[in-house]
Parts: sequence; structure tokens; C-alpha cells
Amino acid sequence: MTLLDEVQAARKKIVTDGYDMSMGELINLYRADELTIDPAFQRLFRWDDGRKTRFIESILLGIPFPSIFVYQDQNGVWELIDGLQRLSTIFQLTGDLKGDRSAELGPLVLDGTHFLPSLSGKRWKESAEGAADGLDQVLQIEIKRARVCVEILKNESDATAKFELFQRLNTGGAILTPQEVRNSIAVQVNPKFYDWLVARSREPTFSSTTDQTQVALEAQSAVELALRFFVFRSVPYQPGLDVHEYLDRGLMELATSEAFDMAAEENTFKKTFQFLDEALQDRAFKRWNGQVFAGKFLMSLFEVMAIGVSKNLNLLNALTPQRRNNFIQEKARDLWGNAAFTANSGAGIRGTTRLSKLLPIAEDLLKPAAI
Repeated sequence: MTLLDEVQAARKKIVTDGYDMSMGELINLYRADELTIDPAFQRLFRWDDGRKTRFIESILLGIPFPSIFVYQDQNGVWELIDGLQRLSTIFQLTGDLKGDRSAELGPLVLDGTHFLPSLSGKRWKESAEGAADGLDQVLQIEIKRARVCVEILKNESDATAKFELFQRLNTGGAILTPQEVRNSIAVQVNPKFYDWLVARSREPTFSSTTDQTQVALEAQSAVELALRFFVFRSVPYQPGLDVHEYLDRGLMELATSEAFDMAAEENTFKKTFQFLDEALQDRAFKRWNGQVFAGKFLMSLFEVMAIGVSKNLNLLNALTPQRRNNFIQEKARDLWGNAAFTANSGAGIRGTTRLSKLLPIAEDLLKPAAI
């Protein structure tokens, strides 16, 4: 198939439409359940009040903002794909936001800005009679009449098109990281799988061995590491494939596969990091300098040690705890004298090269002699 053929075939998988609407129309569609935000997806509503205020300010000042994207299902209902931060801000402001986040967030009270300092303390309606903290009717109408371009992905599109589209978009002008995109897609594709993944990322032994900082925990880096563990174990890496594309593909396979046994994989995960924690604790994925394990978390070590241990659980389980700990510690030190590992784990090594060279040898590097 030529490139032109591929382009034409791919285009047939995506059917779109689009037109301008007012915020008021979108509010009415949302009230009537004709525009939905998946409850699990709402958990990703993460703008602080300052960011929300700046968005409302932009509307009042007539500053253009990006389109929103929706998926139209077979009943004609629109499911939000991209635009969560913007629309949720509007719905929170007007008091229309639904779901658990509504109760958690409460009414939106705006901050003052450089151009509109009098926005400080304002909300949609007065908090009490005579409080004078509500937005004037003129400003309410300005917000409801603000125009937004709605891009519509039709039901006739390929089943995975909305997730492909989500990956290529940004939210509110702030580009999502590949990790945030994957977390968002996991929530949309299979909320149960996403919750399970988050729970694994919070396992005490996993937190201990990966030595997560508070910043990393808040950024959900642990969720990304847990996802990598399961993808590396279950989805063969195709040499040359971009690492993020590989993880994207792996996520979709795991989240949609009926064959993926979450209970069994959970047991494997717990056992793997139990063994690593008993042997090395927070040194499990740090460099051996000839005397001690020290430094920062290294992804190359995670890929080899975690996957290698997980592939050898039966043999490791047959050892006494002391022998097992000694074995894992020894192997962690020996890696730094292994030519294949050191040649493919240093600074400047592309992720594609590292995965293609290290994942295939991880099991053998951590395999104990059969008893």
C-alpha cells in the first residue's frame, strides 16, 4: 500500500463535522444530558481557581480560545473528548456541574486579575441577599453568548478514533504530557482498569522501591511506572517503535483485553515489589558505584530489575528469604559489570534502543539457578 493509499484509508475512519455555538447553548445541552462528561473523566479536572479565573477573564475580554471536541454517539448525545478544563469551569461557575466533583469543588469564587481586579470574590449569583458578590446580569449574558467552535467526531468513525484524537489535542492551551494523555485515556477507555492501576501504584512496597517524591506522586508518575511494568510484561516491544507509541498501544491492549487477568497480574506485581523491597528497599533502582547504591531512580534499572524479577517469581520464591535477598542484591551489583546493560543504559541512549536491547535479556539476568 502506498502512502497515498494509507492516507485515504485512514481518512475514511474519521468522520467529522463542526460549527460555532454559544456557551449558553452548551450549558443547556449539558443540563439536558445531551452533552456528557464521563464521571471518571471528571477526576482529571485539575485547574486551580486562578487558572479558572483567567479563563473567565479571557471570555469577558473577548480573547479567543481553542475549540472543544466531542464524540457523537448513536443516540446523538455528545461525549466530551477535549475541553474538560474549559467547560467544567463554566459549569462550575454557573452551578451546573454534575457528579462527585460538583460537591467537592462547591461554587466557583473568582480571583481578581491584572485587567479585572474587581472580579475578586465574584461568583455567578449572590451568596446572600445584599452580598453584592454576584456577577452582573450583563456579564452573565456576555459569558453565555461567548462563541466556541465545537468539532464533532461522528459515530460512523472508527471505534478507536476518539482516543486517537484525544492524544493529538491539548487542553486549554496547555499541552498535556504523554503520561497525562495516557492517564486520561485510561480513565475514558476503562475506568475500572484505571482505578486498579492507581491502586497498584500506591502499593507500599512499590512506593518504597521506586522512592517516589511527593511531587512525583502528585504528578501521578507512579501510575505511569505501574503501567510500564504491565506493558513491558505483557505487550512485546516492536524494535524501532517510538516508546510513547508503544506505551499508548500497550495501554489500549491491556485496558480493552478480556484476556488480561488483573487478579493474577496484581499478585505478580505485589510479589515482585515485595521481593525487591525486602532485598534493596529504596535502593532497588539506583546505581551501584562500587560501594553503595546511590543516586536517582534509573528507568533502565526499573526495566531490567522489575521485569526480570517478575519473570522469575517461581524460582525466587523457592529460595529462603536470606538467599533470595542476597541473590537480588548480587544481581543488582553485577548489572554494572554487564556489557549489554552498561552499553544500553547510559545517558544519551535512546529509549527505543534501550527497550529493544534490555527487555529481552531481563529474565535471564535475574534468573536463579534451578533448585
